[in-house]
Amino acid sequence: MPQPVELPHEPRADGDPMGTPADDETVLWKGRPDPHVLARTAMHTRSLAVYFAVLVGVWVFSGNPNAAITFAVLGVIAIAILYSIAWFSARTTLYILTETRLIMRIGMAIETRINVPLRHVQAANLRARGSGHGDITLELGGERLLGYVLLWPHVRPWHLHRPQPMLRAVPDAAKVAEMLADSCAAIGEIERGKAGAATGDERPAPAAHAGSASFAASRRAPSPVRLEEATA
Repeated sequence: MPQPVELPHEPRADGDPMGTPADDETVLWKGRPDPHVLARTAMHTRSLAVYFAVLVGVWVFSGNPNAAITFAVLGVIAIAILYSIAWFSARTTLYILTETRLIMRIGMAIETRINVPLRHVQAANLRARGSGHGDITLELGGERLLGYVLLWPHVRPWHLHRPQPMLRAVPDAAKVAEMLADSCAAIGEIERGKAGAATGDERPAPAAHAGSASFAASRRAPSPVRLEEATA
């Protein structure tokens, strides 16, 4: 059984059943996003830096150093702001996985506590982000939908119609994904197989991203949960 992870400066929700595991719940894992990975993947700071570098280069070769300096300063300011947002978002976020649910305590200005019962998880997809970090997206069943703006940045980009909660930039993402699959296995049956081997009523795993690992655990009642792993 994995040991609970104690994090410094955790957001507190003492006595709140929405944000605090009950006494009879087993906390399997606690974690929060890595601020540097969050800035790169959610705030797109690397892409923004390349964009401003190109602009600066264009103005330098055009013989306009004043414009180049202006865009360089603007680029530094923009990236600094995004890094600050990522750092503050990571500091005010706490993901808690128990044997029955996933608790997301998020919100930079006002803390929001979101409960995701594991029995509602239809699929979980892992996208590796380097150095053991990764994003884990949850596809949920049921009629109740979570708001995209409420979840941001802990949400899969551009899925506005049915927002999908996302554990962003978590360390040891593969282990967390396995832990999530094992928790779902305690609720429903689970099969382990190779990627692309799903047949019949089983749902195929999502395509792996180039240069990254892919994980999927899909559920379709009354069919069993399927866990698939693939490497690009």
